[in-house]
Amino acid sequence: MKTHIMLVEDDERLAELTAEYLRKNDFEVAIEPRGDVAEQRILQENPELVILDVMLPGIDGFGLLAALRQSKQTPVIMLT
Repeated sequence: MKTHIMLVEDDERLAELTAEYLRKNDFEVAIEPRGDVAEQRILQENPELVILDVMLPGIDGFGLLAALRQSKQTPVIMLT
């Protein structure tokens, strides 16, 4: 079973390049461009890792991380 990663990045080109690299290295990657939508998706999809941009529409990466920490301890890598 592949490791599931949620990539929260609004720059479409950067998100696709990052996802392509990760997929080639046998990871399952879901992309979400909006911070305000990402929280619910992370709670539903329960990824093993979140890669999180700081500047996002809806809610920024720091706000999203604070909200996630209320209920989850999923590892997060900040991508800036």
